[in-house]
Amino acid sequence: MSSDSSTGDRGRLRNDGDFRLYWAARIVSLTGSLITVVAMPVLVYTLTGSPALTALTTTLDALPYLLIGLFAGALSDRWNRKRVMVAADLANVVVIGSVPVAHWLDVLTVPHVLIAGLLAQSLFTFFDGANFGALPVLVGRERVGEANAAIWGVGGVLDLVVPAAVGLALAVAHPSTLLAVDALSFLVSALLIRMVRRALSTVRANLAPLRPSVVFKDIREGVTFLWRHPGVRSNTIVGALQSAGGAGFVALFVPWADQVLHIGTSGWRFGLVFAVWGIGGVAASALTPVLLRRYPAARVTLGAIPVSAVAGLATALAPSWVLASVGMVVWGVAYQLVLITSLTYRMQVTPEHLLGRVNTAGRMMSWGLGWTVGSVAGGVLATAFSVRPAMVGLVCVGFVGAAYAWLSPLRRVAAEDALTRAGRTA
Repeated sequence: MSSDSSTGDRGRLRNDGDFRLYWAARIVSLTGSLITVVAMPVLVYTLTGSPALTALTTTLDALPYLLIGLFAGALSDRWNRKRVMVAADLANVVVIGSVPVAHWLDVLTVPHVLIAGLLAQSLFTFFDGANFGALPVLVGRERVGEANAAIWGVGGVLDLVVPAAVGLALAVAHPSTLLAVDALSFLVSALLIRMVRRALSTVRANLAPLRPSVVFKDIREGVTFLWRHPGVRSNTIVGALQSAGGAGFVALFVPWADQVLHIGTSGWRFGLVFAVWGIGGVAASALTPVLLRRYPAARVTLGAIPVSAVAGLATALAPSWVLASVGMVVWGVAYQLVLITSLTYRMQVTPEHLLGRVNTAGRMMSWGLGWTVGSVAGGVLATAFSVRPAMVGLVCVGFVGAAYAWLSPLRRVAAEDALTRAGRTA
């Protein structure tokens, strides 16, 4: 065991060399992914001019979770998590890299772009399943909240900087060319994760041979824990409802910027509006450790979800890009507080051997299902009506999420956790 695992070093994340490598890998990968998040829908919109097909790129972000998330989680709990993460990254170098190569050879088609998006997210589903279990093993459960805040904090800065830079780059570069940077980021991420010295999995003793019946049994274990645990179940449902509204917004962002805000699909204003979400992410990540030291995670979720709903509606109704940007900042803070605290809670209460299964099951339901339904609905409603009414209708799903949260067992979970904390400090 390395010296980084000593009590003194493990008490401070910045002194933990293995966490620094892991953190750097996630940040590099996130940078590349943010480029693709902006560039890929612009690429499809440029090639087709279709809001429905543009919305489909957002659907493909989450659809693999809905289709294979449970299997990815079950298998990642059995396999070596580090190897899974490295292999998924290396495969995505090829998948994402194929898009700019096809463009340079003048053979790029819309089906190629969409299939690449689907395959990339399918591979990421396995990466994510391994990642959910790897982080608590690497840093310890008591530091999961701090570790998530460290990753999401820089992620928020990147949310602010990268889309703005991509918006400017799109004025002079073809969107497919920018995807080459994402392909390179996967390669760097794989190398950094490979350099982590500590194990990211515990030794599994007496595992049954891998057969379809065994995999389904493992999946059932994870889903059963999620559904029977009142806090995890409630957070998952809240996440699904919030994700549906968020997906509808993201799916229609490019045509909304072009047709409603009249700022086009490139340039500094487009990049700025896309980027201001990152301000909220930075603020949420800075607030998370402070709030979690004072309040239970469930209490933070209960406070943030109504704010998220109101800010989402205000953003969709904004009459100008300036007011839309202000709304997105507030929305970003509340939305990501819900996300980070829910993820932290799930990691803290789930047994280690179930981490991959429970977290991918939760993500499948909260993000895979919610995001897929919201993005598909965005394309359908925008075609049937127009972009703004479709967006307004979808972000209002956030109010359903807020109402459910306050009527769910989360209130009891928050009260019980508060009493437990009070007893510890008495």
